Amino acid sequence: MSNNIVSENKIGKELYGYQKEALQEIFKRFEGAPDDYHLLYQLPTGGGKTVIFSEIVRRYLERYNKKVLVLTHRIELSKQTSKMLNEFHVTNKIINSTAKLDDQDNYSCFVAMVETLNNRLNDEKFDISNIGLVIVDEAHYNSFTKIFKFFDDCFILGVTATPLSSNIKLPMYENYQELFVGESIQQLIDNEYLAKANMYSYNVGLTSLEVGANGDYTVKSSEDLYTNADMLSKLVSAYEETVKGKKTLIFNNGINTSIQVFHAFKKAGYPIAHLDNTNTKKERELILRWFHKTPNAIITSVSILTTGFDEPSIEAIILNRATKSLTLYYQMIGRGSRIFGNKTTFDVVDLGNNFYRFGPWGADLDWQKMFKSPDYYLNAILSDEEIESSFRYELPADVKKDFANSKDLFFDVKRVYIETIRAGESSKRVLEKSIEHHAKICVENSEDVFDALILAKKLGEEIDDRINRYAKCISKSTHNFVTWLKDDYRKKLNTHLRSNFDEIYEQIHGHPPED
Repeated sequence: MSNNIVSENKIGKELYGYQKEALQEIFKRFEGAPDDYHLLYQLPTGGGKTVIFSEIVRRYLERYNKKVLVLTHRIELSKQTSKMLNEFHVTNKIINSTAKLDDQDNYSCFVAMVETLNNRLNDEKFDISNIGLVIVDEAHYNSFTKIFKFFDDCFILGVTATPLSSNIKLPMYENYQELFVGESIQQLIDNEYLAKANMYSYNVGLTSLEVGANGDYTVKSSEDLYTNADMLSKLVSAYEETVKGKKTLIFNNGINTSIQVFHAFKKAGYPIAHLDNTNTKKERELILRWFHKTPNAIITSVSILTTGFDEPSIEAIILNRATKSLTLYYQMIGRGSRIFGNKTTFDVVDLGNNFYRFGPWGADLDWQKMFKSPDYYLNAILSDEEIESSFRYELPADVKKDFANSKDLFFDVKRVYIETIRAGESSKRVLEKSIEHHAKICVENSEDVFDALILAKKLGEEIDDRINRYAKCISKSTHNFVTWLKDDYRKKLNTHLRSNFDEIYEQIHGHPPED
């Protein structure tokens, strides 16, 4: 194997202690297992999976008279993997749609995207007769399973940060016999290999979101929610309250949402760029270069920066989306976890109730149990209704300032509903009482009816929250009915203010408003 000559000098990167231990453990399992053994290795994002498996490739080629294949699911990862293998003095060939295979006998290591390789294997243009080890990067993607049938006699090593399949119908235990768990996030933080996450969570009403066939929230329903004016305002306010001036990466579920986020931040005067998979390679490079050298830069993107993107200077992550995928949750937050200079912590702002759904990033998860019984874990995840039932709605800080004269801003819909029904009154009285409360706090902070009507407009998000809670109480929550209720409530609140402003003002102040 002349293409993998090992230099006497330092090769690749110096491995950390935990990486060396993992390496030894994996090789121990190589030696004691049958040729067709499938092992899954879990290590957190930022733990150096690519470094570890690059050294595994180098040592494997030294010890065994067989070849190695590394599988990825994206072209950027193929290139990064190839570059890392070169650093370890492993000459390798990338098999893409344009690669010529007439020189494949000169190589002992190949890097391929799964779809491209599948095509090459089906047309029998790639010789796999002497491959002994297949490494699967980001193994939780179920697209790799179609390849396994070609490698019945190979040791397959899958590597992932989260050993939970992206397809609930194809659990990991069906493709891997065993899970080897590496260092935990907390251990890596304690030993100063990863930065610690400071979590900030903002309660968001997500009951309008719909779940698609893949088990996660649909792009359309996410776009509808996250592009509305209230949510965009909430996002900018959350940024200003928690991470203003820090290098920030914002994740969205949909290109249109990201574009709207770009305009909202641009309008507020912040340095921001939008990036999605329609950008050209040159545009992407220019944006990432600008992001790298600009201390307070913001990038708003969709999911293209969840893997294969390494910018250690990131100080803040904003999850401007909800997800039901634990893997995606960990990948997004992991983009900020790299140690860099004096950086030992980073901030995470959650606007998708993900913190409530999955727990804090770095929580002590039982990966073995999750691997063996994924349904048990998935069924234990709280639904949006369960999460939101415990919320007490808080006005955003910038809106709250406009209601500084009001001592009691909270209206407990569920409690008022129970009291109203017990008193023998119609459930409609709950909304009437709510409108009276909203009108009171608007008048308390206004000089005239025009001020009050302006304030009423700022209560849109809270009105939606109250209507959603009311709909649950009356067990009638079709989308059209709830939408109608929200619109009707706003009209009735405005009418109530116009008709009763002077009377409410006099009750509060003891005298009529001045002309």
